[in-house]
Formats: sequence, C-alpha cells, structure tokens
Amino acid sequence: MSGRVLLIDDDPSMLEMLQNRLTRRGFTVTTLGEPNAALPLLMEQPFDVVLTDLNMQGLSGTELCERVVANLPELPVVVLTAFGSMETAVAAIRAGAYDFITKPVDLEALALTLARAVQHHHLKGEVVRLKKVVTESQRLGGLLGSSPPMRKVYDLLGRVADSDATVLINGESGTGKELVARALHEKSRRASGPFVAVNCAAMPEALLESELFGHAKGAFTDAKAARSGLFVQAHGGTLFLDEVGEMPLGLQPKLLRALQERVMRPVGGEREVSFDVRLVAATNRDLEGMVEENRFREDLYYRLNVVQMELPPLRSRGGDILLLAQHFIEHFAARADKRVTGLNEAVAERLMSYSWPGNVRELRNCIERAVAVTGAERLTVEDLPEKIRAYRASHVVVASGDPSELTTLEEVERRYILRVMEEVKGNKSLAAQILGLDRKTLYRKLDRIKGSGE
Repeated sequence: MSGRVLLIDDDPSMLEMLQNRLTRRGFTVTTLGEPNAALPLLMEQPFDVVLTDLNMQGLSGTELCERVVANLPELPVVVLTAFGSMETAVAAIRAGAYDFITKPVDLEALALTLARAVQHHHLKGEVVRLKKVVTESQRLGGLLGSSPPMRKVYDLLGRVADSDATVLINGESGTGKELVARALHEKSRRASGPFVAVNCAAMPEALLESELFGHAKGAFTDAKAARSGLFVQAHGGTLFLDEVGEMPLGLQPKLLRALQERVMRPVGGEREVSFDVRLVAATNRDLEGMVEENRFREDLYYRLNVVQMELPPLRSRGGDILLLAQHFIEHFAARADKRVTGLNEAVAERLMSYSWPGNVRELRNCIERAVAVTGAERLTVEDLPEKIRAYRASHVVVASGDPSELTTLEEVERRYILRVMEEVKGNKSLAAQILGLDRKTLYRKLDRIKGSGE
C-alpha cells in the first residue's frame, strides 16, 4: 500500500538513501533534517505515517513521538533505532510509537511496517468518520444512514412530521418502519403526547378490536371491568398500526369509520368516545394488490395512504451498511464491555456483497453475534455467521460462451421477472416499478409464467 511518509533524520545521507528506496516501493516521501520543524509541518500538510530516527540533535525521536501523539493521535509514528538499543525502542513504544525498526535497516521489513501503518491510519480515519456520521444521524430520531434513498426518507419525514396527515410506511420486514413512525412522532407537535404501537398481526380479530377500541364491563366473558382502547390511550399523540395489511377484513369497516369520524364505540359500549390521534400505519404487504384481490378494503386503503413513505431495503443503501455496522459494533461492544472498535477490510467486503434479506434487523443480529464471539479488536471474517462468510451473489444468466446455451428473449424475461419478484418478497407494486411496467402488464406476465408451469 502506498502512502505519504514524513521521514525525519539529521543524517543527510540516511535521508537520501531511505527516500530513494521507499519511493521505488510506491511511497511518497517528504524528508526533514530538523526534528523541531516536524510538528508545524504535520499540522499544515496531510501525512499517513511519520518515520523518524531516535537519536537526533536538538529533539530526540522519543520526544518527537510524544509531541505527535499529543497533537495528532491518529497519526502513526515508526522509529528507527540502533541494533541493541532496545531500551530506547521500548521507551518510544511507551511514548506512543506505532512500531520500531532496528538499524541496519532491512528495507523489505521497513516497507511492510510502513504499509501496515498507512493502512492503520486510513482505518482509524474511517472509524472517526463513521463515529461522526453516526452521532449526526442519531439526531433524526435514531434513524441512521446518509445514502440517497435515506436522504429522501429524511426529506419527506421533515416535511410531513408536523402535520396531522395519516402516513402509510411501506417497506420490507426489518427495514425500521417503527423507527420512522417514532421519528415522525418525536418531530411533530404531538411529541409531548403518547406514542402507542400495536402489531395488527399479533392477535386474533376479537382481541385486536378490544385492544384498539376498548370494551365495556361485561362485554364478553372475563370483561370484569371497562377498559379504554389504544385510540383513547394515544389521545393527543400518535397511534402506530404495524402490519396493517394483516388486519382482519371484518374489523376494517370499524377502523375506517373511526378514522373518518374521529369517534369510536368500545366493544359492548352504548356511547361513542371521541379521540384526537395522528395515525401512522406500516406494512410489508402490497396493499394495492390486496385491494384488487378483495383482501383489503379500497376505501380504508385510501384513508390510510394520505402520505406514502417508502423505506428502502438495506441492499440498496450502499455505504449505510458499514455505517450501521459501526453503530452496532459500538453499541454491543459497550454492552458487553469488550474492546471492539471496528471491522477489517475483508469483513467490509462480505457485508457489502451480502443481499441482507432480513435488512437492518438481520445486520444487527449479525453484528451482535460477531461482537460476542470475537477475540480481536476489529471484527474478522471468522466472526461472521457462516451464510454471510460463504455468500456469493446470484445473477440472472443471459448467455455464456457456448452458443448451445443461448436462450430466447422470452426465457430471459421470465427469469428476470421471477428474480425481481424474489428480491421484493412478492410485492407486485414494487416489482412493477423496478421492471418499468404497469401493474396490469406485470400481472398478465405472471399469469403467463404460472400457466407455463412455474
């Protein structure tokens, strides 16, 4: 690895020899014969590593090392020491030196040490950058990410947070829909009110109705006392309906009327109760497709879909993957009281190439596991789950070098449509957007694929 080296020695012949040899090995070398001038130069110009002799007139290498570490702690210092002078080498390490090389200098060993120091400097800089971005991102209600898809989410969130418009959040499982709902609440004028969440897929219809609307005393067996529902409990705040696509059809008319009239009747109750809530709903289902298949009420869909917010899958968020990984490393390392500060380049490559079907939730679990099992300061590939270590991205094969393996355009289209449907977990609306088709055309093509035996 090449890098920018500041070489300091009061011996001109040593400076010239080392500069020539290191330049041939790809380093950019700046020489300095006066150690007292080193720190001002380092403060003005960027370098990746300092290489300094220990025994110099005016300022020793150990003293110089102490000054560099105090002012530029991320910049590694490698010291040169005479053979046998181990005490001075140890003193330099204690002063904060990255490593030392004994004289006479083995150029190959020196080049290797400098390359490691340059890599160390770059990684420390990346950790500092990631920590800064993580800190800044946490201002958005715990949402992390600086990729273009997430910037679109932040922009829309900022524009609608302070209104009372109902928001429908669409996204695959594990993309952080509840985090977005909480961010909407925390940035709204209702932030001082309650945030109440319910998973519509987690309970049967009768229990969900009672949870949402409450019930009167004696409304059913075991209803020994009246209970206010979540609409009332969220009064003045935000009610979050997660997995709203799983809401039973029989309950949907009652929800629709409540949203239209802003009143609801508890189960078994005689009087209607008014409420004031901002509703946020979320789903990983294709609600438009469900409407066309008569599995979700069209009028309720339009009532919920006042503002639609699409959450991107993790695989489309680029560098956010490493940003989130760094955040989770810091979180789980602190919780486990372990000194784990980051990850190595091989781990970064695996994380970036994996498709993350479970999205941010899967990445979080992956990093929690890696921090738990690692014995290193930076995560290694061996710390990752086996399926991520062994992952290889699959591709749609269009052709090969063998003419006998060429296929028809219809077959290529069939494979690609099925691949897109697999990636979007069957969401036909999203698949149509990716494929550049209207939904009816996609449905027709899917019917034809099924008819051909798929």
